[in-house]
Amino acid sequence: MDNVIEISSGEIQQNKVVVLKDINISIGSNDIVYLIGKTGSGKSSLLKTLYGELKLTLGEGRLAEFDLNRLKKRDIPKLRRNIGIVFQDFQLLTDRSVLKNLMFVMGASGWKDKKLMEKRAKEVLQLVGIEQKINAMPYALSGGEQQRVSIARALLNYPKLILADEPTGNLDPETSEEIMRLLIAVAQEEKTAVLMATHDMTLIEKFPGKTLRVANGTVQEISSINQFNPMG
Repeated sequence: MDNVIEISSGEIQQNKVVVLKDINISIGSNDIVYLIGKTGSGKSSLLKTLYGELKLTLGEGRLAEFDLNRLKKRDIPKLRRNIGIVFQDFQLLTDRSVLKNLMFVMGASGWKDKKLMEKRAKEVLQLVGIEQKINAMPYALSGGEQQRVSIARALLNYPKLILADEPTGNLDPETSEEIMRLLIAVAQEEKTAVLMATHDMTLIEKFPGKTLRVANGTVQEISSINQFNPMG
């Protein structure tokens, strides 16, 4: 299995201040990986480095075929087309239908053929189980349905990686479990890795997976969730 992300002896700086160092992580092509840590621990800096907003200042780093050390400005849009992002607050355009939300994203990322765009929109909505809502407006959808649309949107460009930033943060426990099951199924089906930043320890206990903890200026894989004290 190829790794989508590989970072060894990595260091990230922001405004010439070291935020994270000694970063050694690898994520396989359909891994589900949790990213945990207190607010201000450096989780956002790691995510920003993965989508090209911050540079990897030391060490070696690769995301798909992109070298994170030598990333040029002109390569960043191409890098970002390999990444789908799922937000906590859905971030759907409220003035247009589900289909038009997806068409807008495809248009912005270089798709031209309207028939192919509609075909892909239907495919991803089918994948997340809400193809019947294709013409619905976002405000007519439940929170869980809106997050399914958000996941469908993240899949449009056949990404190698989905970055899910607190994707269940605004959902009730039952819907959170549904979304988690969906992310796991999508990772398998589309061979897409998922890196999910979360504070929801009950989800991690219910759906165990590789867990990266950001603390004390570094990122470490922890073998058991019992080693993580969210209050610590």
